[in-house]
Amino acid sequence: MTYKKSVNKLPDDNTTWREWHVPVSYTEFSLGEILSSAEHMAAEQNDIPLMVQLIENPKFDIPGITLFNGSVGIDAHDCIHAILGRGMLPKDEAFIIGFTMGSTNRVSSTEEKLYTLAAKYLYPGPYKFKDDEIQVFKDAVRLGYISDCASLDVVDYNGYLDMNIEDARQALGVETSLLKAYYEIEARRYPDDIASQRLLK
Repeated sequence: MTYKKSVNKLPDDNTTWREWHVPVSYTEFSLGEILSSAEHMAAEQNDIPLMVQLIENPKFDIPGITLFNGSVGIDAHDCIHAILGRGMLPKDEAFIIGFTMGSTNRVSSTEEKLYTLAAKYLYPGPYKFKDDEIQVFKDAVRLGYISDCASLDVVDYNGYLDMNIEDARQALGVETSLLKAYYEIEARRYPDDIASQRLLK
């Protein structure tokens, strides 16, 4: 597959976590290049509040018990941000988590409800989901479920780092057309939210 040279630029070292975003339309970069553009602001696993880690990080899973399907470590989580073309704002996080959970095809309505309650009432400060984030999360669970993509929680992303991002999406079965269709809906639904408005730039 051949890609046209583009004027698109990746975020630089002056970009804050609130500004960082690489849209799905930026198809000329590799997964590794996109991840590198966020390295200067990468959080260490220990920087994540314990409550969030207990719910989202698989290292805290109890053998034989799965509380929430789709939990991933921070490195895989960062890769999924790039694969799905989302930034780091609350709606972006809600979408990443929901789509990853939905891609497992194992999320029950009870599990979805429990996660939304945890995100709304147990998560601290900036990690807490408001009603809009919960709606985006629920939408993303359904999108992940109807997608023919791989279960994103079990992918070894090291094998995709040198791949062009669009090739990586195709290899994983992530349909860019499905993402764009939903992102158009999200942009109309939240006209004053930067996370939603920049999705298709």
